[in-house]
Amino acid sequence: MNGELIWVLCLLMVAVVLFATGKVRMDAVALLVIVAFILSGTLTMTEALSGFSDPNVILIGALFIIGEGLVRTGVATSLGAWLVKMAGSSEVKMLVLLMLTVAGLGAFMSSTGVVAIFIPVVLSVSMRMQISPSRLMMPLSFAGLISGMMTLVATPPNMVINSELLREGLSGFSFFSVTPLGLVILLMGIIYMLLMRFMLKGEKQEHQRDSWKRRTFRDLIKEYHLTGRARRLAIRPGSPLIGQRLDDLQLRERYGANVIGLERWRRFRRVIVNVNGVSEFRARDVLLIDMSAADVDLRQFCAEQLLEPMVLRGEYFSDQALDVGMAEVSPMPESEMLGKTVREIGFRSRYGVNVVGFKRDGVAMSGVVVDEPLQLGDIILVVGNWKLIGQLSQSGRDFLVLNMPVEESAVSPAHSQAPHAVFCLVLMVALMLTDEIPNPVAAIVACLLMGKFRCIDAESAYKAIHWPSIILIVGMMPFALALQKTGGVDLVVKGLLEFGGQYGPYMMLICLFAMCSTIGLFISNTATAVLMAPIALATAKSMAVSPYPFAMVVAMAASAAFMTPVSSPVNTLVLGPGNYQFSDFVKIGVPFTLLVMVVCVLLIPVLFPF
Repeated sequence: MNGELIWVLCLLMVAVVLFATGKVRMDAVALLVIVAFILSGTLTMTEALSGFSDPNVILIGALFIIGEGLVRTGVATSLGAWLVKMAGSSEVKMLVLLMLTVAGLGAFMSSTGVVAIFIPVVLSVSMRMQISPSRLMMPLSFAGLISGMMTLVATPPNMVINSELLREGLSGFSFFSVTPLGLVILLMGIIYMLLMRFMLKGEKQEHQRDSWKRRTFRDLIKEYHLTGRARRLAIRPGSPLIGQRLDDLQLRERYGANVIGLERWRRFRRVIVNVNGVSEFRARDVLLIDMSAADVDLRQFCAEQLLEPMVLRGEYFSDQALDVGMAEVSPMPESEMLGKTVREIGFRSRYGVNVVGFKRDGVAMSGVVVDEPLQLGDIILVVGNWKLIGQLSQSGRDFLVLNMPVEESAVSPAHSQAPHAVFCLVLMVALMLTDEIPNPVAAIVACLLMGKFRCIDAESAYKAIHWPSIILIVGMMPFALALQKTGGVDLVVKGLLEFGGQYGPYMMLICLFAMCSTIGLFISNTATAVLMAPIALATAKSMAVSPYPFAMVVAMAASAAFMTPVSSPVNTLVLGPGNYQFSDFVKIGVPFTLLVMVVCVLLIPVLFPF
């Protein structure tokens, strides 16, 4: 063992200790590694900074942007809503659908981001079902990890392994090369969690005080006695409303009908359109109306205005919460609006939102409230576009927006562009499957199209990239190169061959999986893949067998970070909400990791023969 190799191994040990203790940021450690290699002369400047020119770094950054586009357009949130609707009150159905959905979505975007999106969904379902969140939180995290085994671009370790194959002059994996393994492990994970979830006996979480402070649409509807007032009315051809401005129609005065939004056909689908006093109606528009006057005959109203009642699902536009917002506002002490009525203020024309409820001295007032003079301390319930509601408190010294309802956190700023986001994702996958266009280029094309379709803006795109992960990958790549230059890879390979080489390639797969899993307890799965990829390929070359099963087992082992809550950010995210202890991950994660290893060792040689 030469002096340079000892230096590299010591530097690696220091990096691992810093990673494990968490006292220094991982990206800072990676940058320090680059500096140390350059100053010591172990690597040249070009070699130490070669990670910045790796195409996979660009690909990973682009995938962060695409994932953010799916979040901003509400695609991920819509899947969560669908999940709750389909599962009903069945815990088994919820667990199965949750793991399938998370694994499917995580195949194309950051697993950490997917798990973060679904944590509030799981908490709300747990409260409704009266079960402990711990019964669903660990299945959520396991599905997030398994999603890395679903496609080539699902997780950075897969792309690192693929990059190492290309660097060695070999053909890389195809987009769905890992999918058969991932599907088998996902099925096994679902069955495993259905059997083992009873071991997760976390205490039921009581409602936090903050959850009472931040109410839901349903809470507000109940408090302001708005139940049953919502209507959806379609404008039929020949209606006198067609071509008329909202203020000119005086529907509130004549019928107690407050139009708070409308659905309009655009590009073969209905979208929610915000309304104001000068909005003009068209045939086929569907009016979203708050009927505040109880004595109005709805049939007569529809007959006179040629309107057709339509089904309204959910309570008072709860189903349209992504498009139609609701919040409480209160007049400021120095507001010039005090003493004026909502009608005198011209609230809808001035602020673009509608007043549907009124509370004074903590008591909700019934009937038409637009003629009630505002007093200090009054609380007004408004409905309209989320952005306009948020601007109310920025409009001067008139109104203060109080606590936003829970639904506000699920609002997607580019919800109407969801079909375009799905198109960009499908196009990216299709381009990657053709093998005619490099994967990074396909991802960049998808990013540019998302920008063109306004699924994401430039500021959000740059913020979406998780720069610490990018720097970590860039900083760990020189380690692999340094180990190769100083003979470290050959030393490890020699040790592996002496230990398990005589038992054949199957034993070597077990050894590689065990090494990856052990190293993954201390450093990130991406860093593990960077270190183990050259070792796996060199081992295959020494044994004169195909490198593909060895590369694949490293990719699978890097994603199998099930054993501790610090093995992956995905596990760390659910630690608190699931009320878990460190031992919970050990007793559930270790057996499952062993099962994954068995599946990989038996199935990988079938898919990728030696």
